Amino acid sequence: MDDLGLTSKTCTPCQGGIPPLTPQEAEHFRSNVPDWELLDNTTKVKRTFRTRNFMDAMGLARQVGELCEAEGHHADITFGWGYCKVVFQTHKINGLHENDFIMAAKVDQLASQGAAGTMQKIKEEVE
Repeated sequence: MDDLGLTSKTCTPCQGGIPPLTPQEAEHFRSNVPDWELLDNTTKVKRTFRTRNFMDAMGLARQVGELCEAEGHHADITFGWGYCKVVFQTHKINGLHENDFIMAAKVDQLASQGAAGTMQKIKEEVE
């Protein structure tokens, strides 16, 4: 989908002192990464991937971590047997910034290229 060209953008350092995205702005960006969910009053964006096993989950977490390091915008990543959960939030503004959606789009692109095996979105029943 990526109508905003998010995968072609690069994260810009956020120094704080700017307002986070409004709920309407966050939803506009989220519509370009439809498999991601807005959380905590639109202060975070999350996607959970299903993997074939623990090693694939760990591999995806590692690849997402490397992508985050390269972009200078880091995710909270948790994984276990069969899943890898990725959450973005711009901590300096305690909310969402365009960078979070740039990263979400790039993680989607990474996953669609088959990173760490076959994955598909799952909804978590219990947070």
